[in-house]
Amino acid sequence: IPDVLRRLHLLGPHDADPPMTALEGGVSSDIWRVDLPTGPVCVKRARPRLRVDAVWEAPTRRSDYEAAYLREVAPIAPGHVPRLLAHDTDEHVLVLSWLDPATHTLWRTELLEGRVDAQTAEMVGRILVAVHATTAADATIQDRFDTLDLFEALRLEPYLDATARAHPDLAGALTARRNDYLTHRSALVHGDVSPKNIMVGPIGPVLLDAECATFGDPAFDLAFCLNHLLVKCAHRPSSTSAYLDAVGRMAAAYITGVTWEPAEGLEARVAALVPALALARVDGKSPVDYLDERARGRLREIARGLVAEPPSKLGELAAAWSSAWSRAWR
Repeated sequence: IPDVLRRLHLLGPHDADPPMTALEGGVSSDIWRVDLPTGPVCVKRARPRLRVDAVWEAPTRRSDYEAAYLREVAPIAPGHVPRLLAHDTDEHVLVLSWLDPATHTLWRTELLEGRVDAQTAEMVGRILVAVHATTAADATIQDRFDTLDLFEALRLEPYLDATARAHPDLAGALTARRNDYLTHRSALVHGDVSPKNIMVGPIGPVLLDAECATFGDPAFDLAFCLNHLLVKCAHRPSSTSAYLDAVGRMAAAYITGVTWEPAEGLEARVAALVPALALARVDGKSPVDYLDERARGRLREIARGLVAEPPSKLGELAAAWSSAWSRAWR
């Protein structure tokens, strides 16, 4: 890493190696805080094999698309993505602005502890729809983010295909969700809008880790984040109403900004995809790590029912989710 920083002219040729601190939580990348003479930065290097129990590999060139995503989104949502300071394409290293934990809180931590800020959820919805609306049907974006092979390896296979293998009776429904994605590729998609990839700072949420960036179905981004909020109900049932309020606020902020296609069709894809992703968090390649077996079993049962008979409205999904969890914990 110090050699890369010298090559990027962030360290002088005779500067000593800077202090480096490995950061926890990286599944797909190794991440460090590096204290340069000019101040701390965040350094990321993509891993060829992700840090999970299942065999999950992906090309390290995905860092190029993360860098391109940050460049593209910075003027659309100023301050809501990290600032890209440098990018080394040989070693697949990104150097990003340092987000001080004293002023930036990881949204996942807040949600797991039952502190649900619906305004943050609403802002995430507004940021996502702004990115999608600005990049929709843009041929230059389509060419620059032609990364379906990477998205297959990082998202469609580990989430939908692996889950279909675990639930062969639902394979038809899960394949339909995959086909929905392939049929509606129309805008720049982040691909990993998860609370673990969102820091909440002085001006609101900052989206991190755009390694899955692609020209894809914008419904995926909204569904991916809503799914994380709904799965939290299994972890902290007493906060279910707060999680569902955040779901409603995020969905409303997003849906009202959809301009590139009929909002009803996009909403239907999101409502159908969310339970498929929830089931994947139990039986896909990236299972959630904060649920006990009892909660996992109940999440599996509820998600299976909604995969088999998906709702077409997000309000219907939230109502069905609330009712199912109320019965599950009696």
